[in-house]
Amino acid sequence: PDSVGQFTSDHGWNFPADFERLAPVVAETRALGVRVSLFMDPLPEQMRAAREVGADRVELYTEAYASAWGTPQQADVLARYRAAAEAALAVGLELNAGHDLNRDNLADFLRSVPGVREVSIGHALIADALELGYVETISDYQRCIQRAFAPR
Repeated sequence: PDSVGQFTSDHGWNFPADFERLAPVVAETRALGVRVSLFMDPLPEQMRAAREVGADRVELYTEAYASAWGTPQQADVLARYRAAAEAALAVGLELNAGHDLNRDNLADFLRSVPGVREVSIGHALIADALELGYVETISDYQRCIQRAFAPR
């Protein structure tokens, strides 16, 4: 959904505005046997349209969560993500998440948002690897995931 020259993503696709633009691209991609995941804001009402355009998955844009992490707003923001995830799962979409997730906030997100299959963590992972090395960084992210699903 980014404009030409945009430095990084700051929003997801928007329906119905983007439906006609995306439908032929999604159809062509799926015809080639490629799984389609659309980058989406955590808006439950958008999930059905993402499925109707032909997406297999959505990736929830998590910058709002990362900005709220550790603040009094965190619980309310996570509730929005949980509602969006539940709406996506209800219409048969699989779920990814990404943008500004890191070793500090990942476990809380995964613990609170159902059905997350994959997370995109590029910048934070590379920054951590520069400090800790790749092996330790990957091990630490795996520990975050284990903490998220550990019995409480």
